Amino acid sequence: MPKRVLLSGNEAVATALRQINPDVFPAFPITPSTEIPQYFSNYVSNGLVDTEFITVESEHSSMSAAIGASAAGARALTATSSAGLAFMWEVLGVAASSRLPIALTAVCRALTGPLNINCDHSDTMGAKDSGWIQIYAENNQEAYDNMVMAYNIAENKDVRLPIMICQDGFITSHAVNDMEILDDMTVKDFVGEYEPEDYLLNPNETFAVGPYAVSDYYMESRKAQAHAMENAKQVILDVAKDFEKISGRKYGLIEEYKMEDAEYAVVIIGSAAGTTKDAIDHMRENGEKVGLVKIRSFRPFPGKEIAKALKNCKAVAVMDRSESFSTNGGPVGAETMQAMYIEKCQALAINIMYGIGGRDVRVEDMINVYETLKEIARTGETGDVYRYMGLRDKEAK
Repeated sequence: MPKRVLLSGNEAVATALRQINPDVFPAFPITPSTEIPQYFSNYVSNGLVDTEFITVESEHSSMSAAIGASAAGARALTATSSAGLAFMWEVLGVAASSRLPIALTAVCRALTGPLNINCDHSDTMGAKDSGWIQIYAENNQEAYDNMVMAYNIAENKDVRLPIMICQDGFITSHAVNDMEILDDMTVKDFVGEYEPEDYLLNPNETFAVGPYAVSDYYMESRKAQAHAMENAKQVILDVAKDFEKISGRKYGLIEEYKMEDAEYAVVIIGSAAGTTKDAIDHMRENGEKVGLVKIRSFRPFPGKEIAKALKNCKAVAVMDRSESFSTNGGPVGAETMQAMYIEKCQALAINIMYGIGGRDVRVEDMINVYETLKEIARTGETGDVYRYMGLRDKEAK
């Protein structure tokens, strides 16, 4: 039977991993993801799992070891944040192009410099084009649920891609929430045993991992990866339906909150979606038609689904917790606005940088965003499409 517990986001993810009992977990600590391998190493020491837990000398090594384990036919994962993910950059592409269904629990933290250990999405957004599936969580419950679903998505024969399960550093990873976990056997039966078709230790199969691709073949391999990412959309939905049967919790590529009649909407990823929901509830009490589109799957990107959700809106704010330094906005803004254009969504749109380096995001801040959207709709003028929210000095350069 499911049970109610008080867990941090990190312990919730570690609990899901204990229930899954993966084969190999190479790890190197980095704040704020350190607790995940720390909790898991205790499970190993106490005999609660039979996972091979490997302490390595760097994050590059942890991903390299996970690649080797997965290529050999094992169910593998690792955990990291910030500079650790950046240090893995070289081998992230190897994992994806080799079509290895590795899981990575990514606890989002600002990239240096200057040095900052708090939440933003610059680390995972920096890896958005590496070929990995990326699923983001709003809260501890969603982080746990996403981890339980992860391998069913990644290991699907129509996908076979690595997957990042992302949560916000400290805001989600260390805060304790009341949540529900499934019983161990339910998770074990749901995830099942890993049965790879092609792996290095299969004596009946001639198989290469990471070969050199000349120009005549490289482009086809990229198209195959892109096709697998396209397939992942439906697989994510199918796995979510199966998960709903055992948990009662429903998930999609996006979540729409009070969008049925919304004239003004925010598009956002991660924990600040909860803050935005509080702002919406407050404004709805005063008759304001405001709503939210929360992106759960950033890779594959649900462009059509987002544009469809926004089709009746007058004005939209796309929120980015990562600065891409394009001088034209952030990654969520760029891809959302592209999708709106392609789908002929007529809403006026702005892109707001917020919460970078852990800057606080309050309910009042999000109410102000909606008030800005109302003014944009009234005047028909967006003003600065690319803007910052919450700067100490509004004239900061």
